[in-house]
Amino acid sequence: MTKRYWLVILTYILMQLSAIIGVPLLMLMGIEREQIPGIWTLFSFSIGFIIILLFLRQDMSDRHLNRDRSSKSEAIVWSIAGIFMAFMAQYFAVLIEISVFGIEPGSENTEMIVELAKATPALILVVAVIGPILEEIIFRMIIFGSLYKRFNFWIAAIISSVIFAAVHMDFEHILVYTFMGVVFAFLYVKTKRIIVPIIAHVALNSFVMLVQVIFGDRLLELQRKLEEMQGFIGGLF
Repeated sequence: MTKRYWLVILTYILMQLSAIIGVPLLMLMGIEREQIPGIWTLFSFSIGFIIILLFLRQDMSDRHLNRDRSSKSEAIVWSIAGIFMAFMAQYFAVLIEISVFGIEPGSENTEMIVELAKATPALILVVAVIGPILEEIIFRMIIFGSLYKRFNFWIAAIISSVIFAAVHMDFEHILVYTFMGVVFAFLYVKTKRIIVPIIAHVALNSFVMLVQVIFGDRLLELQRKLEEMQGFIGGLF
């Protein structure tokens, strides 16, 4: 692994740990408590994103030298296919968790992020775009890419995906993160373009934000009305 890749990983780790200093600092500034986590996450991820892109300038300038990567049209096709593959992987992982391990659907980590996004709407940008880009760079391009040079696809994909799950601190749903990570790793290997798993990952996270944050209250109201209608119809019969 090159020196700049280690610097990227170090930046990502410091970005994740920066809340130790950032949260107390915002509290001293008089920021409302419920907005502090979202504001600091937005700030730290934005700064980390810029620094990481600066470290990867050489990779971005040298990408045209990779003659094995797929064409732009193939990348578009695999990006669209990858979105559906990611959703299907998540669906099958949830089915296994429910039927085999008896784990109830729903993630506390996701619920916490949704609540933070409701308190700080700008955080949606981090969850839907910046976060997925950084995660694909770290876990697919760097960690998976380094492992793939030494091991076969499955070993490299599973190890990098388990690390990906561990960072999210959602061990109960480690299978979901692992399945998704394997799909993203496959897309990266298949196309040799990191933008392809990035698009699939961004689409997945954006869908969650749309459903649970932007339209969440409307959907709950619709569900309540449907339940009332079912109760009314049931009463007639």
